[in-house]
Amino acid sequence: MHLNPERPVLCVIGLGGNMGNSSEYLKRARQRLSELPEVEELAFSHLYQSRPMGPESQPDYLNAVMAIETRLPPLDLLDRLQKIELEEGRVRNGERWGPRTLDLDLLVYGDFVIDHPRLKVPHPGLPHREFVLYPLGEILPDLIVPGLGPVRALMDRCPENGIERLAP
Repeated sequence: MHLNPERPVLCVIGLGGNMGNSSEYLKRARQRLSELPEVEELAFSHLYQSRPMGPESQPDYLNAVMAIETRLPPLDLLDRLQKIELEEGRVRNGERWGPRTLDLDLLVYGDFVIDHPRLKVPHPGLPHREFVLYPLGEILPDLIVPGLGPVRALMDRCPENGIERLAP
């Protein structure tokens, strides 16, 4: 895939973690993303606490959503997200939805729908995950997610499942 945008693209990044000091991991990830020369931060949500999707024996997650503009092609952006995860102690051991220090997901890449072996955008779980939709609705309530519709409508169909917005 050789998508090279001619002008900056609005992207949405989901941030999450539930190991160690999750708020510090999310704070550092936000800072590191903002410092990339090809990235401009547009908005950052409050932190949200949510129950784990995977094994229930793990701690609750902290989640947030960040809106950026970038000229980076999607796979280059994905590579940078994964590099930050690794440098923050993320271990990929094959356990799906297991505990992690940091998870960075590319949720939306402009108006593009991407179906690549390494990347699916919009993120396939986006319309079903309260820990993505509620922070996204906080910062971009009028966003139209390609192929899925308005964020507000997606939120209306997604139960809160005990998600809690934390104080700034």
